[in-house]
Amino acid sequence: ATRHWPWEVSLQLENEHMCGGALINPSWVVTAAHCIRGTKEYWVMLGTSKLQPLNFTRALRIPVKDIVMHPKYWGRNFIIGDVALLRLHTPVVFNNYVQPICLPEPNFNLKVGTQCWVTGWSQVKQRFSADSVLTTELQEAEVFIMDNKKCDRIYHRKSIFPRVIRLVLRNMICATNYEENLCNGDSGGPLACEVENRWILAGVLSWEKACEKAQNPGVYTRVTKYTKWIQKQMSNGALAGPCASAWLLFLCWLLHSRVGP
Repeated sequence: ATRHWPWEVSLQLENEHMCGGALINPSWVVTAAHCIRGTKEYWVMLGTSKLQPLNFTRALRIPVKDIVMHPKYWGRNFIIGDVALLRLHTPVVFNNYVQPICLPEPNFNLKVGTQCWVTGWSQVKQRFSADSVLTTELQEAEVFIMDNKKCDRIYHRKSIFPRVIRLVLRNMICATNYEENLCNGDSGGPLACEVENRWILAGVLSWEKACEKAQNPGVYTRVTKYTKWIQKQMSNGALAGPCASAWLLFLCWLLHSRVGP
């Protein structure tokens, strides 16, 4: 049996999986801004760990009503402000398979070495080839929060940029599993950390460069730097309360009990 990651969404365009995302309340999903390519018809799929679910009673497909890009989003190679919000056409009803993940407080400090998890469907099989292969089943990998300066040094090794130009900025966060770094994350997908019995969204996978070499850490948008912006966008359209603890305890129970297929 595998764990459920009940906030995980697949962002889809014309029935094709494009990116990952994370549900943060009944109407809103966080993803990466670079996942959004023009004003097309996007959908999100929730409530399932399979990309081609047979059981549609559990899987939900909901059209995206609004897309809010971060105003400072910029860049193709080294991405700044890589976060976007998707507002769902209809709010979801939480159940065993659909639950939100908490946003971290803006002043929350995620210590180096904290154990977290990255989840996604993409680029697992052929780790370093251009043709990434989607897995049909959601993959998970344990990672650890890495020091930004150390992460920056790693990316400078093969870079034409001088050291004084920081590649890994303060609004980014790095995570590694110290050996073979993953490509089982999806762009836009969550870096989830369990802190004091709450699962928080620490990062949104931003750079796919992590797939080019085994030593490359994953680079994520650091959510604490965007919490206020996210809450402000949500309060324009919906109630943005903190995540309630009652179902969080239920969620922890759900994640720790081994759930059958």
